[in-house]
Amino acid sequence: MASDSSFDVVSKVDRQEVDNAVNQTAKEIAQRYDFRGVGASISWSGQDAVVMVANAPDRVLAILDVFQSKLIRRGVSLKAIDTGENEPQPSGKEYRLVGTLKEGLSSENAKKITKLVRDSGPKGVKTQITGDEVRVSSKKRDDLQAVIALLKDADIDAALQFTNRR
Repeated sequence: MASDSSFDVVSKVDRQEVDNAVNQTAKEIAQRYDFRGVGASISWSGQDAVVMVANAPDRVLAILDVFQSKLIRRGVSLKAIDTGENEPQPSGKEYRLVGTLKEGLSSENAKKITKLVRDSGPKGVKTQITGDEVRVSSKKRDDLQAVIALLKDADIDAALQFTNRR
């Protein structure tokens, strides 16, 4: 008798890649002509927040655009960074925008994933929420591959990875 095959749906961020993207963005800001004299900078604030600062809101958004392009190039999903309402906030004479790293599946996203698999996925696929990840199991590996394809196409507000395949 064949045992169940399974995998975990998780939302994790490679902090080293994000750190490399922050460093590359800082380097580009220091070299680019359009960022000269506007007090533009990007840096870490604590463990999981990136702060972008400039003296004009459009320059802060330009820093965000450079940072996002560096993240994409390094294979980090933009869903992993939450910048709030995406409007730079005035702080004295400068404007700042804070982007926080989102790790782990929230309970609402986990419930959305299990409901989506239950409603649209192949029959015989079971899901189980454990902490901030979802375990998906089935007797057939083809069904698991169909679930992965389904979740990749779904509109879920988290950067999903599929780990621990057995």
